[in-house]
Amino acid sequence: MSRLTAAWRRFAANRPGIAQFLVFFLLSNGITVLQLALMPLIKWLFGMTGLVDTAFQIWPIGSNPDGSQYFIFDYAAGALPQGGGGLAYFLAVQITLLIAQVINFFAQRNITFKSNSSVGKAACWYAIAYVIITLIAAAAQGLYKTPIYDLFIDGWGMGSTGETLADVVTMIINSAISFWVFFPIFKVIFKQEPEPRADESREPVDA
Repeated sequence: MSRLTAAWRRFAANRPGIAQFLVFFLLSNGITVLQLALMPLIKWLFGMTGLVDTAFQIWPIGSNPDGSQYFIFDYAAGALPQGGGGLAYFLAVQITLLIAQVINFFAQRNITFKSNSSVGKAACWYAIAYVIITLIAAAAQGLYKTPIYDLFIDGWGMGSTGETLADVVTMIINSAISFWVFFPIFKVIFKQEPEPRADESREPVDA
């Protein structure tokens, strides 16, 4: 184990950029596994409420091929795949992402980038990036969510198992979008500021 640790330290010293990306990759995949575990549970909890039959369709931005309205957040009332999961599905997705991203923020800041810059400032920029990426991912989801659930549930006749697998696929797609967008953002907001030298921190001595 010590040899492995020493080898990694030598590699990180010689290839800091690649080492940083590998740590980011491993942590991101760990967060994705957490999301895959949380999503079915949270979705199941909200699925027992009447929110499944409450539509959540906001911010129209155009039309679907069939002429129907295209929404950035498109969660029609009713259970999948006939409906869009309603407000229950929306909340399940967003709560899962929120939990994962809060953990991801601190893990990436402290482990991957070893940042010592302002937590508040970094959190502010992170929140802005999170909102923008969420909107982009939500708009993209309108293109693939329904076909994926139709395929797994009806096309392959897998029923509830197919719905769970479709949950996994959609979450992986969301995670992949976040992965490639967040890395360059983290490089900017998670900075390593030079520590003040001991002689600079001392009070000047009067002659």
